[in-house]
Amino acid sequence: MKKYKVAVVGATGVVGEMMRKVLEEKNLPVSEYTFFASNKSAGKKIIFMNKEYEVRELKENSFDEKFDFALFSAGGETSKRFSPIAVKNGCTVIDNSSAFRMDENVPLVVPEVNIEDAKMNNGIIANPNCSTIQAVVALKPLDDKYKIKRVVYSTYQAVSGAGKHGINDLQNGIENFNNENKYELEKFKYDIFNNCLPHIDVFLDNGYTKEEEKMINETRKILHRPDLRITATTVRVPVMNSHSESINIEFEDQFDEKELVETLRNSAGLIVQDDIKNEVYPIATKATGTDEVYVGRIRRDYSLDSGVNIWVVADNLRKGAASNAIQIMEYLMLD
Repeated sequence: MKKYKVAVVGATGVVGEMMRKVLEEKNLPVSEYTFFASNKSAGKKIIFMNKEYEVRELKENSFDEKFDFALFSAGGETSKRFSPIAVKNGCTVIDNSSAFRMDENVPLVVPEVNIEDAKMNNGIIANPNCSTIQAVVALKPLDDKYKIKRVVYSTYQAVSGAGKHGINDLQNGIENFNNENKYELEKFKYDIFNNCLPHIDVFLDNGYTKEEEKMINETRKILHRPDLRITATTVRVPVMNSHSESINIEFEDQFDEKELVETLRNSAGLIVQDDIKNEVYPIATKATGTDEVYVGRIRRDYSLDSGVNIWVVADNLRKGAASNAIQIMEYLMLD
């Protein structure tokens, strides 16, 4: 079997660290890993698969080494600058930023939903937004069976999705709440501890946030439903890790509730946790550390002719970022 050379760009960030963890868990046919980061993190020593590596600074000539794959998680500007260089040198880039997601020439891929799209790449494959990934894993089988007419997203997103500074803001809020010490916010405009902030990414002229627009547009692209009616409200909540989502779905076709639950239960990447008599439903602390998407609180929406409400939870750093990208790379390696 062929052995591949893999580069990890943004290896010291929150998602980069998770990529390293997931890669250690996999038995991929890789002969060599190389880790890149910004000048600030260059020279840092990391332990990976019981071996010490020195993190290299990402430069214009970094891809002269001819890598087979590069996992990018270093922000949109870095991806825009260095991904074309990597591709020019024969490398396939799987990018976790928003830089290429809506580029019509770049596939936007969730393996359980549209893995075949990954083959139709020109050197770059985009990893969707974390909140979109877990949503479409649940939506795809329902769209296939009942044809979705409209989606209403309401998200409850953990601070880990905002990176290390977001995590620090919550930790500082927890530590200083009882003693009422003042502390400087690193990421958010307002305290995230004890608050829910209906503001993720920047506000747009139409009143939506960029995060909300991402979910709308990315869902349409992944499901190949460009005219699908979708609206979204995305909220940052004082949870350390794993995003939760309330999704209201209106169908074109009628459905049987038991059949719908079985459809979800038999779908790839999904685990149904829906036993209200015993108060069993998906929660963030149980999803953290796993790669599955959890679905519960499945119930008919009686305000619609054919509608359902579902509650969807997943680890945003694993399935919502690192694991999804690595699944794509694994598929291309083993195909």
